[in-house]
Amino acid sequence: MRLSSFMALFRPALPLILGLSLGCSLSLLMVSWTQGDTDDPCRDELTQGRLFLGRGDAQRDAAGEEDFQPRILPYHKDPNKAHKKVLRTRYIHTELGIRERLLVGVLTSRATLNTLAMAVNRTVAHRFHRTFFFTGLRSPKVPHGMTVVAHGDDRPVWLMYETVRHLHRHYGSDYDWFLLAQDDTYMHADHLSELVGHLSAGQDLYMGRAEEFIGGEEKARYCHGGYGYLLSRSLLAHLQPHLDACRNDILSVRPDEWLGRCIIDFLGLSCVEVHQGMTYRYFELGKNADPEREDSVEFKTAFTVHPVSDPNLMYRLHKRFSHIELEWTYQQIQQLQMQISNLSELTPEGRAGVTWPTGVNPPFKPKTRFEVINWDYFTEEHIYTCADGSPKCEMRGADRADVGAVLEVAVERLNEHYQPQLRFRKRRLLNGYRRFDPTRGMEYVLDLALEAFTQKGHSQVLAKRVNLLRPLSTVEIIPMPYVTEATRVQVILPLTAQDQDFVGNFLDTYVLNTLDTHDNVLLTFLFIYDPFEAQRVSQTDVFAGVKSMIGEVEKRYGDVKIPWISVKTEVPSQVKLMDIISKKHPVDTLFFLASVWTEVNSDFLNRCRMNAISNWQVFFPVHFQEYNPAVMYREQQPSSSSFASESLRDGHFDRHVFDEACFYNTDYMSARTRMAADILDNEELLESMDIYDIFVRYSGLHVFRAVEPALVQKYVRRTCNPRFSEDVYHRCVLSNLESLGSRSHLAMALFEQDQANST
Repeated sequence: MRLSSFMALFRPALPLILGLSLGCSLSLLMVSWTQGDTDDPCRDELTQGRLFLGRGDAQRDAAGEEDFQPRILPYHKDPNKAHKKVLRTRYIHTELGIRERLLVGVLTSRATLNTLAMAVNRTVAHRFHRTFFFTGLRSPKVPHGMTVVAHGDDRPVWLMYETVRHLHRHYGSDYDWFLLAQDDTYMHADHLSELVGHLSAGQDLYMGRAEEFIGGEEKARYCHGGYGYLLSRSLLAHLQPHLDACRNDILSVRPDEWLGRCIIDFLGLSCVEVHQGMTYRYFELGKNADPEREDSVEFKTAFTVHPVSDPNLMYRLHKRFSHIELEWTYQQIQQLQMQISNLSELTPEGRAGVTWPTGVNPPFKPKTRFEVINWDYFTEEHIYTCADGSPKCEMRGADRADVGAVLEVAVERLNEHYQPQLRFRKRRLLNGYRRFDPTRGMEYVLDLALEAFTQKGHSQVLAKRVNLLRPLSTVEIIPMPYVTEATRVQVILPLTAQDQDFVGNFLDTYVLNTLDTHDNVLLTFLFIYDPFEAQRVSQTDVFAGVKSMIGEVEKRYGDVKIPWISVKTEVPSQVKLMDIISKKHPVDTLFFLASVWTEVNSDFLNRCRMNAISNWQVFFPVHFQEYNPAVMYREQQPSSSSFASESLRDGHFDRHVFDEACFYNTDYMSARTRMAADILDNEELLESMDIYDIFVRYSGLHVFRAVEPALVQKYVRRTCNPRFSEDVYHRCVLSNLESLGSRSHLAMALFEQDQANST
C-alpha cells in the first residue's frame, strides 16, 4: 500500500492539538500535549504540596551547617617493613565505605503475618532496598518472598528490644537509616527514600510523630510506632550499650514508648518531627475512611498512613497513592514539554526544531540506504512481516494485543480531543504500519475507518490517519548472578570423516590462542564413525591422521592431554552426542560446543564464561561467516593489510547456524530430564532436535542468542545431512546459500557471467 494514497499527514507543532484535517498525531503517553494558559507555568497545586515545603527557608541545626573539610593523608612506605600483599574487596562500595540509605523493619505478629504483613510486602516492600518482618513466634507457613525474623517471644517490649539489637548487630555498618513501623502502617516508599536522601546520616536522630508520655508532665516526646520512625546509624550505635539496662529498668506496655524512654534517658534525645528543614509527614486515617475520596494535601504528601485495619484497605491505599503519583508525573511531563516549547524559540531552528512528541528523542535519521528502518504492514488479522520469512502470517499473541491496545488508545484520544462536538466509533482498520526506532520507541501509522456522530445524532463514516508513539521507558538493569573469567572451559569438538581436512587449522589456532597463553581450557575430540567405518577401524582408521596430530601437540606440551571419544552412529545428532559427553564430565563443567571451523580465541572464551551462568542462562553465539572468496574477489585477491584491518568486512553473521554453544553440564542434564517423558512417546525426537531446541523448550533458563565478533569462520560449504529434521536441514541449506556473497557481489558475478555469455 502507498502511504501517499491518503490525505497528507497533518502534524502540528504541539501534538494532540488536532486540526480539522483528516490527519492527526497521538501518543500512547497518558498526558495532554496541549499548552495551557497559566500565570506561572512552573507552579501547580500538587507541586506546592509535595514533600519538603519551604526547605530553602528552613533553619538548620548548627551542627548541620558545618562544612566538612577533606584531609589528604600522604602515603609513606616504610623501608624497614616487609611488603604485604593488598587484598582488594570484591565491590568498590565496600572499599570506599559507601552504605545503603534505608533499611525497613516491620513489627508484626503470628496472627497478622499472613494478612497485614503480607499486604505490606506486596505493596511497598519491593520499593525499599531491604525489608524485614520481625515477629515473636513464627507462623507455621511463612508467606513466599518475605524475610521473616522470629525472636521466640511475643511480648511487645521484648520484640522491640530484640529487633533493635538485631538491626545493630547484623546491619549497623551497612545502612545509614533504619525505619521501624507496625504492620498496620502504609508507607510511601518514594517519599521516605527522598526524606533520608536529604538528611545527614552522621548525627543522632530520632524522627517520627512526636507523642506525649502518659501523664504529660515532661517536655520530652517519644515517636508513635503506628506512623513509623527513623533511627540514624549513629544513634543505633550509641544506644546499643544501654539496651540491656533499658530492658531491666524501664517498665512500659507500649514498645514505642519503651524505646522512646530508653533513648531519652540514656542519649538525651527526644522525638522530633522537623529536622534540617525536613518534616516527617503522616496522616491519621479515620474510621470507615475511603482512600478514593481523600484529596487533602496532608494525605497526598504523607510518608505514612495509620491505622490500616485490614489488607483490603492497604491495597486500596496503595492504589490511591499510585494514582496520585501517576497524576503528578503527567503534570511534570506537561510542564517540561511547555518549557521545552518555550525555550525552543531561542534556538536557531525555532519552534520548528521541536520534534513530536515534545521531549522525546527525534526520529533516527539514516545516513545511508542500508540504515533505513523498514515499516511493517499489518491489518487487524494479519501481519506481513513474519519471523520465519513468510510473506503473510496470522496476527496472534503479543502482536495482536499490541495492535488492539494501539487502536483502543487512538479512538480514545480522538474522542478526548473532539468531544462534545464529535464522538468517534471505530469501524475497521484500513491500513496499519509500525516500526521500532531504537532511539525513541515503537512508531505506528494507522488509517482508520471511523463513524463520527454529532450532538444532534447525525453520523458519517470518515477515513482518518493518526500517528502514535510508544516511547521507550527507563532502562532497567537486571541483576545477574556473580560469574568469573577464571572458570575452566571444556571445549567439545565433534568430528566426522568429511571434516578432518580442517582439523589442522583448528589445532594450530587452538595451540596459539590457548596453550601458548596458558588459558584455563581443555579440549576433547569426539570422533564420529559411521557403521562402515567402524567395522574397518582395526584395518584402516579414518581418523589416524588426526590422532597423530593430537600426539604431536601432546609431545610438544608435556603437561597437556587431549582425550578423544569414539562413537558409532548413522545420524550424528547433537543431542545423542551430548548425552555421551555429559556422562563423562562433572555436573559443574562449563562446555563450549565447537565446530571444526571455529577459531578459538581468548576474547570469545571470556565471553563464554561471562554469558553462560549455571541455573540461569545459556549462550548461543552467532558467529561471523566470511563470504566465498571466489565470489567476492573473483580474479583479484585481497591484500593482507586491508583484510587484517577489516576482518569483518566481507562476511555476515550467520543466524541459521546453532552449532556453537556455551552451557553448564547441570543445566543440560536438567533439560534432558524434563525431556524424558516426550522421548517415550516419540523416539525420533532426539534426531529432529538440536541443543538449542532442548534449552528453549525444556530448560526454563534464559537462552541468550547474540552476535559474536570474536568468533570468525572461514568460508566452507557445509554438508547438509538429509536424515536430520526438515528444520535443521533447511537451516543448513540457507546458511550455505547466504554465505556465498553479498547481494552486490552476487549481482556483479551474474552480470559478468551474462556479459561473457553474450560475447
